[in-house]
Amino acid sequence: MRRLVLSACLLLACAAPAAAASWFELNFGLSGPRYDAIVPLCDDPGVFGWIRSKFANRETEFWNSNLEILGFDRVHERAFRPWDAQAIPRRFCSGIARISDGTRRPVHYAISETGSWLGIGWGVEWCVIGLDRNWAYNPACKMAQP
Repeated sequence: MRRLVLSACLLLACAAPAAAASWFELNFGLSGPRYDAIVPLCDDPGVFGWIRSKFANRETEFWNSNLEILGFDRVHERAFRPWDAQAIPRRFCSGIARISDGTRRPVHYAISETGSWLGIGWGVEWCVIGLDRNWAYNPACKMAQP
């Protein structure tokens, strides 16, 4: 019996004609995102600090490694807002990371306007070639580039 009642309710819900959105639904609070395109430059110390901190944390916590990024060289911008103007503003950068094991590895990162926690403030997505151990940006960090 219960199954019959549920089936009947489902049938009635699906049988009701679809209605277009009302004027209120179309116009209330649906203006879309408003981006200011204010993101730090590629060589901003805050960006480097973010990458260093997250890299060291990831290496320690997930890979039982004491690797750290000691510094960055040859940093340059690859692209700024390469997609549609309504997309989240991103600045794509590349450089060379000096790693604590003595190696130098290419690093690619994107600084996005709403990339931090809850979209409040800018954030950074990054990838060090050869140390993307979980293949999040594979192949060779290509997915971290524009």
